[in-house]
Amino acid sequence: MAEVVLQGLTKVFPGGTVALDNVDLTIADGEFVVLVGPSGCGKSTLLRIVAGLEDATAGTVSIGGRVINDMSPRDRDIAMVFQNYALYPHMTVDQNMAFGLKIHRVPKQQIRQRVQETAHVLGLEPLLGRRPKALSGGQRQRVAMGRAIIRQPAVFLMDEPLSNLDAKLRVAMRGELTRLHQRYRTTTIYVTHDQIEAMTLGDRIAVLNQGRLQQVGTPEELYRRPCNVFVAGFIGSPAMNLARGRLEQAPAGLTVVLGEHRWPVPDGLLSQRPALADHAGRGVIVGLRPGALSVATGAAEAAISVTAVAVESLGNEKNVLFLPPFEVPDVTGEIAAAAADTELTAMWTASVDARTEIAPAGVVRLALDLSAAYFFDEATGMALEGTTRPLASAIAEGGAS
Repeated sequence: MAEVVLQGLTKVFPGGTVALDNVDLTIADGEFVVLVGPSGCGKSTLLRIVAGLEDATAGTVSIGGRVINDMSPRDRDIAMVFQNYALYPHMTVDQNMAFGLKIHRVPKQQIRQRVQETAHVLGLEPLLGRRPKALSGGQRQRVAMGRAIIRQPAVFLMDEPLSNLDAKLRVAMRGELTRLHQRYRTTTIYVTHDQIEAMTLGDRIAVLNQGRLQQVGTPEELYRRPCNVFVAGFIGSPAMNLARGRLEQAPAGLTVVLGEHRWPVPDGLLSQRPALADHAGRGVIVGLRPGALSVATGAAEAAISVTAVAVESLGNEKNVLFLPPFEVPDVTGEIAAAAADTELTAMWTASVDARTEIAPAGVVRLALDLSAAYFFDEATGMALEGTTRPLASAIAEGGAS
């Protein structure tokens, strides 16, 4: 049993910088949880506290029901995979993988057996006699993973282990990580800034911002039901498009106002999110995923004419970047950090059919699918009722989904 429980975890560095602010998080036995957030949000600090490389200012870390705050790193039954691999350059692959077992005085015959088994699983058998300088980046990463796996720890901690690899190799290594987790089912906490890694690897994702836990859920939950404007703008690539607007009650029903445009809120959306009606006459932040914008055909109910600033052809689709004809939020207060950390700019993105013929500086008419829109309270940045479960409930549930 290797359930990891963080309760009230707080870290304040000398000088008053708050790296973690009262974080509560439960990671079930065998679960793969990914920590994401902008640089400086506290995700690596959290990992180092679990590993015993940093001391918490307050709060507890428990593994398998046992509080480990006062334990030394070597006694925590944890294996860590670093961004820089941290291999011993003077040792062969064989020696690097066996080193941790030797430190723990595992019998030689058992060391040899476990090295051979792990090397076979990772395809490292032909490389056992080589030193790190004779290996490629992907091979070094597999050795680093093998050195962690061979110890058969209760918990794996991984700090951006794929960030030094090229794009093609990262895809391959993501598949390798998934395969290894399915094989060993070791509780894993994985830190990354990469959206695709987070969405493809994690059983659940925990989003941090300025040391505070924003939301915890499956990749699908965070993408479909973000609890606030920060999560909405951070999860997803390309990022969600955000605009400042208002909701107004008109004779024909509830209307969303974006700049000089006025469009009815679809009835289906209003029935799903009844809190929208309560916000009539108030400011909101409206979000649309790039896929909710398409090239308009005929008399689209909600459409805008824009000039393409850039066009990115991705083979199966095209991303059209443009300046929208309404105000992009210049948010303040609690969601000011969200604006900075999600690179909230005036530019919007539309993901359109790959066959669309449009070039930079070309004019295109885009339809907005308002039935897929997200709405957030302008003052607090929180999603309006009906878009997500309460944050406290999402955190408290814990466990794999």
